[in-house]
Amino acid sequence: MPSTKGMVVVVDDDEDIRFALSMLLSNEGYQVLEANDPKQLARILAQQTPNLVLLDMNFRRDTTSGGEGLEVLELLTQQNIATVLMTAWGNIELAVKGMQLGAADFVEKPWDNQKLIELVNKHVFANPQSPQKRARNTPVEGVTKISAWIAQSPAMQALEAMIEQVADTQASVLILGENGTGKSLLAERIHHLSSRHSAPLVSVNMGAIPESLFESELFGHVKGAFTDAKEARKGRFELAQNGTLFFDEIGALPNAVQPKLLRVLESNEFEPVGSSITHSANVRIISATNANLNDMVESGTFRRDLMFRLNTFVLLLPPLRERKEDIALLVKNLVDKFSVKYKKSKLKLNDEVVRLLNDYSWPGNVRELSHVIERAVILCRENVIEPSHIMLTDKKAPQDEIDKRALRSLDEVEFDMIIHALKKYQGHMSKAASALGISRNALYRRLEKYQLNKEDFEIE
Repeated sequence: MPSTKGMVVVVDDDEDIRFALSMLLSNEGYQVLEANDPKQLARILAQQTPNLVLLDMNFRRDTTSGGEGLEVLELLTQQNIATVLMTAWGNIELAVKGMQLGAADFVEKPWDNQKLIELVNKHVFANPQSPQKRARNTPVEGVTKISAWIAQSPAMQALEAMIEQVADTQASVLILGENGTGKSLLAERIHHLSSRHSAPLVSVNMGAIPESLFESELFGHVKGAFTDAKEARKGRFELAQNGTLFFDEIGALPNAVQPKLLRVLESNEFEPVGSSITHSANVRIISATNANLNDMVESGTFRRDLMFRLNTFVLLLPPLRERKEDIALLVKNLVDKFSVKYKKSKLKLNDEVVRLLNDYSWPGNVRELSHVIERAVILCRENVIEPSHIMLTDKKAPQDEIDKRALRSLDEVEFDMIIHALKKYQGHMSKAASALGISRNALYRRLEKYQLNKEDFEIE
């Protein structure tokens, strides 16, 4: 008897897989048709228009390339038939390629029954005006951490195309980019464009969690689990249930706690500290870092298997110097924002200011631009922002010189700062140490490290 929930076609050359999926989805109220190869699928499509196709990537036992599946996907996409790819863990890259070619989503074999049902329900009952189809460059309500989302430049347009493919899936996303580019803003955008947008987006700075508190912070704890656990506390996974969990600065995660995170990402299960009750985690993971995780894997400071769990899709957020076409709109939004904040009348920009902002290299990216515009709005006493109101850190520094400074070693930077502090305070050790944020004894140790003579600074 035909189902009222919709029709799903399962395409797989493995009879056991077809049978298992048919039983699972039939029990959920779906009409399920089976096809063991593309030809049989074509015969079904000649007579029926399914709501969804579950498509295996390979149909011959000696084939692992996925080429057959991609060919079928192309035909299904042309007919506007939603398709979910089925792939083994080792073929995740193939599934990603399929997503880029138009697949609605993918599921790994062996699958989790409940998650597969949720996936099928989502795509069968998908609204034609889904968030994934929202117009590019439309600012998302509530996303105002730095400024409205601006994507006019070619670099950002290319990123937007990827966002449209990724946002409304369950795939993990790794956002790469320099400091200040707006990685947390991008994470918010992905969340608000996803089917999870009505559930919480929970952010956590992984580098700021002490190693001893890692499990409690992410998984929560029960009352009395440890000395200071006077009350039960929910962890970030529980707070983000059915929503999105954003791991900022994931590259700063200590080695010792990486296996604990990997375990919950693999099993979707965790136990609060002090509890033996297992909780299920239904969250979508977005991570961000300015570190090179591949280099960290090679050096042994980041687990390869954890990286693979995080980087199903990688989105590279370009630095501001590579998206100069966006500066004018970013500045307009920031001027309007800070004019309201500081109760200023509507401000205009001198043409020379626009040229000055476009010529600058922006080593601090959008965050630096925001600070520069905020200062300019505060300093402006009339209704026009002049060049004198624009306070840049180094207006004339060429880009190669900025890059050269950015690549200096920590020892070089520390050495220069110590010299600068000692000269500024005429060798007064206590004042210099205080300015550097270290103890007097620590400053003495650094003098010894760099073989500096106290007499050279007239130390009192």
